[in-house]
Amino acid sequence: MTGNARILVVDDQPTIVDLLATVLTGHGFAVDTAGTAAQAVAKAAEQRPDLVLLDVSLPDGDGMDVRRRLGAEGDDTGVVFLSARDTRDDLVAELAYGGEDWITKPFDVEVLLARVHAVLRRLADAPGNRVLRYADVELDQETGEVQRAGEPVALPPRERELLRQLLRDPGRVLSHRRILAEVGADDPDGGPEAVDRLVGSLRRELERLGPPLIVTHPGFGYALRAALP
Repeated sequence: MTGNARILVVDDQPTIVDLLATVLTGHGFAVDTAGTAAQAVAKAAEQRPDLVLLDVSLPDGDGMDVRRRLGAEGDDTGVVFLSARDTRDDLVAELAYGGEDWITKPFDVEVLLARVHAVLRRLADAPGNRVLRYADVELDQETGEVQRAGEPVALPPRERELLRQLLRDPGRVLSHRRILAEVGADDPDGGPEAVDRLVGSLRRELERLGPPLIVTHPGFGYALRAALP
């Protein structure tokens, strides 16, 4: 879900909006922006984002009011609050209004990205989110069915589990060690070579129906990332 997720950035400070839009777009997210509470509600209804980065203080209301309005309209989009407030009571109040997390301003970009990925993973694993998607690949977590470009892809259990791990966090590198721990391989004691064979098998099956999606990071591991048009 995470790599091609749509994120709505809501903040009345253009410098913050521009920074977040640039960083998130550079990491493969689709980004929409809004500078007021009214714009945020309208954009959320129009674009149906997977996550909203929502400033608590807006010119025509506050972020918690926006979250209430979204909930009243049946929108269960995940929300991460952006807040200059850092007291315990403020943060508890923000989470009580339906936020999945908060980030205190000023924020570190790498920390923000990590929080975004973590929240999107939690949302993807929530009950009801049974289908993981990236580019033209889909995996139904309940039935185990895999499709690419609408065509079925028959995968053995280990390849299917590897795809699931990659789909949970597109763009993030899975290390050889993590793949061995979470997925296994044909030879669990084979180290990187066993992982390479497993990834190669998954690649072959996916590339029968479309362009490469799995990117190699030499010495580190693998990530799911579509080529830029």
